[in-house]
Amino acid sequence: MSSGDLDALLRVTSPTYIGKTHPDIAFGTLDGPVGRLTLAVTHRGVVACSYEDENVVFERVSREIGSFIGPDPRRLDPVRRELDAYFSARLRTFTTTVDLQLATPFARTVLQMMLAVPYGTVTTYREIAERIGRPRALRAVGNALGSNPVCVIVPCHRVVESDAVLGGYAGGATAKERLLRMERTAAPTDGGGRLPGRV
Repeated sequence: MSSGDLDALLRVTSPTYIGKTHPDIAFGTLDGPVGRLTLAVTHRGVVACSYEDENVVFERVSREIGSFIGPDPRRLDPVRRELDAYFSARLRTFTTTVDLQLATPFARTVLQMMLAVPYGTVTTYREIAERIGRPRALRAVGNALGSNPVCVIVPCHRVVESDAVLGGYAGGATAKERLLRMERTAAPTDGGGRLPGRV
């Protein structure tokens, strides 16, 4: 979808959108090395960084948060810059604020846990389930991670099934493998010259 098409979509689906005013929710896209990401930013933070189609994300944000949606470089550009820096291995920790209001309460608990998983390391579904006090909720943890509305920034790609099995990812197996490989390559080594492994 071109910027002209996106602007047309916003005008049709958001009747209150006026090109020169600042919308309540900034909306746009970023083409990165693992595919196109659809971005939405509220006044509280990034509410969507999704591999899903722009129309799908737009409809969900409009339905669940608000209808005054449009492009707003003041809020989108800082997020795009951080994502660009991350993809080029120049950024290890995002400073942008995350708004998890599109996630369920349970998913928020899981996703908040993901924010503590360091760059260049991985954890497992089982370890996350144990940390939130729900050791048998492996499927629920997997579902929460699979529906992560703020991919990459909330690093659900850092959860694997086991040392030998990566597990699913919203952006696909190739994207997950690429992100993990990039982080492993760029991550600082420990005193013995080894890359950090599990959390």
